[in-house]
Amino acid sequence: MKHLISITALLFILSACGKEEAAVAPAEEAQDVVEETVESVEAPAATDETASETLEVVEESAAEPEPEDEAIVLAVAEAPEAAREWKFKEGEHYVRMVPTQPTVGGADKIEVAEFFMYSCSHCYDMEPYINGWAENKSSDVRFVRVPATWNNLVRLHGQLYYTEEVLVRNGVIKNPAEFREAIFQEYHRRGNRMTSEAAIQKIFARYGVSEEAFTSTWNSFEVNQKLRVAADLARRYSISSVPTIVVNGKYRTGAAEAGGYPALMELIDELVVREGLR
Repeated sequence: MKHLISITALLFILSACGKEEAAVAPAEEAQDVVEETVESVEAPAATDETASETLEVVEESAAEPEPEDEAIVLAVAEAPEAAREWKFKEGEHYVRMVPTQPTVGGADKIEVAEFFMYSCSHCYDMEPYINGWAENKSSDVRFVRVPATWNNLVRLHGQLYYTEEVLVRNGVIKNPAEFREAIFQEYHRRGNRMTSEAAIQKIFARYGVSEEAFTSTWNSFEVNQKLRVAADLARRYSISSVPTIVVNGKYRTGAAEAGGYPALMELIDELVVREGLR
């Protein structure tokens, strides 16, 4: 099985767009307290009354174990919760960043961030997987997308994403999933590289966004601030390819490391659980 995982990982080694394009061992069985007590009580000339008293003492000893014995029982009972078996391994399937870095949102939730580019075919391929995961994520998990900003064109597409994000929040774009799909289609199916603000504005216009709403959002302080944060996080997280997943500013991984997109979704869930146990 280990060899199979390794082979699968190799198949996904190129599945990214770069900058250039306790179990606990069973406890030993404790000796029976009653048997030890009975063996130690050997009075050769005991009367019936004495024997009866002795038997009562033996029964009390058996019914009320020593505090030490009780502690052993509790320790064994709690061990399965304290020790977990993890499917994925640090250094093989993900990297732990030291020290832990800031996140986009606050500390009220566990944050899962996807670094992506609209021009990345692997990001497009991962869309149905990450969308399905996001729809079923726990309520204590926050999912954010962070666009890459490595060069002028990629930054332009990052500005597109944040303009889209603000207009969705403000209710101007009514169907964000459809709009996002359209942007990927525009680049990968229609051959529109969206190399200018004007070309991008035309796409927004098709979805009912007025030129005024687009321009004011596109040039807003909020969008530009989001771009600065994205660039800073990419530097702090050492993002060199996309799609890359970062869990709570602490764990970094991707499809190649996990062994494919379905495995990556499992890994994200496991890292969320790890983070929840801190």
